[in-house]
Amino acid sequence: MAQDADNKARPDGVQQDGANRRAPGIYLDNQATTPTDPRVVEAMLPFFTERFGNPHSAGHAFGWDAEEAVEKGRGQLAALIGATGREVILTSGATESNNLAIKGAARFHRQRRPHVVTLATEHKCVLESARALEREGHRVDILPVQPDGLVDLDLLAATVSEETAVVSIMAVNNEIGVIQPLAEISAICHDKGAYFHCDGAQALGKIPLDVAALGIDLMSISGHKFYGPKGIGALYVRRRPRVRLEPLIDGGGQERGLRSGTLPTPLCVGLGAAAEIAAAEMAVETARISALKTRLLEGITERLSGVALNGHAELRVAGNLNLAFEGVDAEALMRALPRLAVSSGSACTSTAVEPSYVLQALGLEEARARGSIRSAIGRFNSEAEIDQAVEALAGAVARLREEGSAAAQ
Repeated sequence: MAQDADNKARPDGVQQDGANRRAPGIYLDNQATTPTDPRVVEAMLPFFTERFGNPHSAGHAFGWDAEEAVEKGRGQLAALIGATGREVILTSGATESNNLAIKGAARFHRQRRPHVVTLATEHKCVLESARALEREGHRVDILPVQPDGLVDLDLLAATVSEETAVVSIMAVNNEIGVIQPLAEISAICHDKGAYFHCDGAQALGKIPLDVAALGIDLMSISGHKFYGPKGIGALYVRRRPRVRLEPLIDGGGQERGLRSGTLPTPLCVGLGAAAEIAAAEMAVETARISALKTRLLEGITERLSGVALNGHAELRVAGNLNLAFEGVDAEALMRALPRLAVSSGSACTSTAVEPSYVLQALGLEEARARGSIRSAIGRFNSEAEIDQAVEALAGAVARLREEGSAAAQ
């Protein structure tokens, strides 16, 4: 019998009902999204019902109040990255910010600088933006990475030229968690006069980011990746020396003409609150999450052989573990663990049946890529959850290996 809208059947057999849509379980997919911090929700709530003015309504107190709240949020985010409020353009999220940064820079400078450079392991929205520019006539280089996921700086230096408008390389990879050498990348870009755009969605709140010290010209930000609300993000745009972009959206000229549209005041407030919390708690939180990651990794490797880490062992964010389980298919493993939220790739490509393109770019054999799972530990995970995840993962892998061995006989 067909399921109604409030009781949908899922492939893993877990039911969602209207009274309790969240099935009990352990959430270890914090690179796909994070739960909005209750303190962030509390800061946002008045702006849905009581302080609901349009921040662009300049003729009355409701608008002034909303504008003040938006500017406070903008300033809180700017403080986290070492920028000024005037350098923060508020957007709907990192996908829009990446599109605006890459397409905007390339199109503005298309006559003198028709060249764009990025990496094969970038987020889909970066790769698709580059391919869209290629269809428009821009020259695009999508560079391979080293086996540990890091950029080859010598290759990058040999590729960037006086015709390069923008180089787009993410700070932290969304699948394997590796941290790229941002200052070194920036120096290569600036030596040839190119902009350095950094997708910072997976880095903000996890590692310190000072755009001035790192020499970043453009940086994309997503609220829901660091315990803020979904539907809000930002693009840092350097003012001195000035970065010039062609806007994507035509309209009333909000956000200094770069992003027209009415700003969602509650979400802007939430973005700022999340940034302020990250600034205050990042160091302590990183140490705690790092300890949980070590607990998870050691627990798994003590119980299982044939486990390999994907990506650089040290240069990675605290919460990320991308592990390959020999002799196991990742999709089968996740089906065997319906109460454990992990992933086999990025959320944007989770319906694909092919192995992760990021893992393929590392040069991994197909069997290893297909047997890889990403776990991402976050602010609200506990030691007890990690221990339960170890037992569940180890047990499921052992069962699948036994089944595979029996089937092969």
